[in-house]
Amino acid sequence: MARPRIEFWYEFASSYSYLSVMRIEPLAEAAGVDLDWRPFLLGPVFLALGWNDSPFNIYPPKGRYMWRDLDRLADKYGLPFRVPSRFPRDGLLAARVALLGADPGWIAPFSREVMRANFADDREIGEPTVVAEILSGLGLPAGELLAAALVEDNKIALRRQTEQATVHGMFGAPSFRVGEELFWGNDRLEDALDWATRGVPAGRLDLPDASRAERPPPDR
Repeated sequence: MARPRIEFWYEFASSYSYLSVMRIEPLAEAAGVDLDWRPFLLGPVFLALGWNDSPFNIYPPKGRYMWRDLDRLADKYGLPFRVPSRFPRDGLLAARVALLGADPGWIAPFSREVMRANFADDREIGEPTVVAEILSGLGLPAGELLAAALVEDNKIALRRQTEQATVHGMFGAPSFRVGEELFWGNDRLEDALDWATRGVPAGRLDLPDASRAERPPPDR
């Protein structure tokens, strides 16, 4: 019998994705769940929602809360953490490189090292020298992979993966898909794993069409 699977959608610039990237593999293995790592870009998703920046920057109180929350959670999970001196950082190159590691199997350790560089070491993960150092540290051919990441077919593959995130109804990262069921946020990681292992059927609710939804009164 095939093991249950989860699609793990994450962004290298996403603060809460950092927590999930660092936690998900041992949790999934303990639950007997296979992972499909799906790096994507939040920028196009946010633009489609009318945002030209991270909502944590657009709404300063939300941003202040997020950094304090991340500090608490990193301490809870025993993860190193430092508020990046620039947020969000450019995760484009790292995402393109990560795609190359999906089939060979090094996408998970590469993703963890990129996240560590961004959210623990405060390094510029958009710089080729930083990405090359990470690849070399994993024993991978940095020059060859950086060149392959910039091949047009690979660029298109990341673009299509990002478009798929929107098709699947994603609006943030990290997100987890179990079949057609969507879970959003680091705090839903365990819920997604539980759903996958229980095999709960999706689509039990007839959700309203958001475009026709009645507007709530001002005090709701």
